[in-house]
Amino acid sequence: MSVQQYDRIGEAFEGFKSLPLMRYGEVPSFLGMVGDVTGKSVLDLACGTGFYSREFKRRDATDVFGVDISAEMIAAAREMEQRDPLGVRYEVGDVARLRRLDRRFDIALGVQCLNYAEDVAAMERMCRNIHRSLVPGGEFFVLAQKPDYRFDCASLETYGFRCEPTGEENETGPRVRVTALLDPQPISIVSTAPRREVYESCLRASGFSAVEWVPLRVSEAGIREFGEDFWADVLTHPPLAMLRCRA
Repeated sequence: MSVQQYDRIGEAFEGFKSLPLMRYGEVPSFLGMVGDVTGKSVLDLACGTGFYSREFKRRDATDVFGVDISAEMIAAAREMEQRDPLGVRYEVGDVARLRRLDRRFDIALGVQCLNYAEDVAAMERMCRNIHRSLVPGGEFFVLAQKPDYRFDCASLETYGFRCEPTGEENETGPRVRVTALLDPQPISIVSTAPRREVYESCLRASGFSAVEWVPLRVSEAGIREFGEDFWADVLTHPPLAMLRCRA
């Protein structure tokens, strides 16, 4: 999967989190799944511009280290760290070739990370690298395209996105083009939607246990803002899913 598509986006990637599905679905769901990070160390893999790195540092994580394959994304994350110093460290790196880090972490995050593996072997390498970077009993939290999504959320654009199959498939699953309907310029990214069994087999083969799928929810703030009926379609046909597991 070409890193250039992210290098072209840079700090504009932050705009994704302002769209309704992200603001009221992904972000509160993911933060809620991870839970209290007070006093814990966090490894943010495929950290992008550092949105979750900053969120968890503000929530009293002791040490937060973000890694992303895109130099432009890391440059944007470091620039935001300079503007608002929180003590988050960032590094350019490929999760499939992740170097041995100078410490093990309590928590690892993989938001839209494993779905960029080019094949099953690459995903397993990613999982093994993540596993060895965690303390025994450490937790790994994943958010990605829902593995069995059928592109059946008819009103997805209402929530800020367009999602369509490219017609191609690799060893892990079908290729998908996701477009964030940002103003003034929409942004499209192509990735893979790995099958559920691919995620589970790679994680377990790498030493993870207690693999649990967690559904996406809409926050109370989202219900107050738009009403329950607004969210009915995306909750019936969610395009995203989360999972958690233990090292």
